[in-house]
Amino acid sequence: MENNGWALVTGGSRGLGYESARGLANRGFNVGLLARDPQRLRDAKESLTSEFPQNSFETFAVDLETLTPSHEIFNEIKNEIGTPQTLILAHGVMSEKMSKTLRTSLQEWRRVMSINLDSVFTLVNAIVPSMVEARNGRVIIYSACLGRMSGPGNTGGLAPYRVSKSGVNALVRNLAHETGLGARGILVDAVCPNHSQTDMGGPDAPRSAQEGAATAIWLATRDFDARSEHPDVTGVLWEDQEVIPW
Repeated sequence: MENNGWALVTGGSRGLGYESARGLANRGFNVGLLARDPQRLRDAKESLTSEFPQNSFETFAVDLETLTPSHEIFNEIKNEIGTPQTLILAHGVMSEKMSKTLRTSLQEWRRVMSINLDSVFTLVNAIVPSMVEARNGRVIIYSACLGRMSGPGNTGGLAPYRVSKSGVNALVRNLAHETGLGARGILVDAVCPNHSQTDMGGPDAPRSAQEGAATAIWLATRDFDARSEHPDVTGVLWEDQEVIPW
């Protein structure tokens, strides 16, 4: 199997992050897994190593809610594995059930924003410059259809979560334009995994975590031509390999 270099996956110890890492390993990537729980990381690495003994896996325990220490760890990761070819950000938290705009506490707002949006910026800010310099990289960030400003499901409630995911969509679009919409070798995309069987989605969700991760894996490995008469697109929100408005 061809070795595609290193991929870095947050939330990699379970759910969508683990299935993203697993899918990339199946396509020849070595994978660095980031998550908060060291034991779950060890278990994930053991499982992946057993399934893909030809690949290399590294784990990095980090609490993404603590931004400055996280930034320092990200720099250490670059020193250890070098510049990754793929960065998949699959971590996130849901806001409290009754967290409407006028009922959300400052503490709850900051908790959700720091994990779902601020840490995304911190990771991108620390890792992606070297990918841009190498003119070779794909950045895929898990968003959510609840973060859309158009279409169904945008009628309020879960304010911190919805706004944080809208921020992710905006960050993706902004960064993709700043990096030339693929013309410089960098692709930046958001993905809606739909309702999947994760700790957040629950065991009765209609999709498995593997199904929820499929579009992210496709984005990490798809063919892309930014210079053709009908160029491929990046900097958008995807669901089931289709662009959806947000």
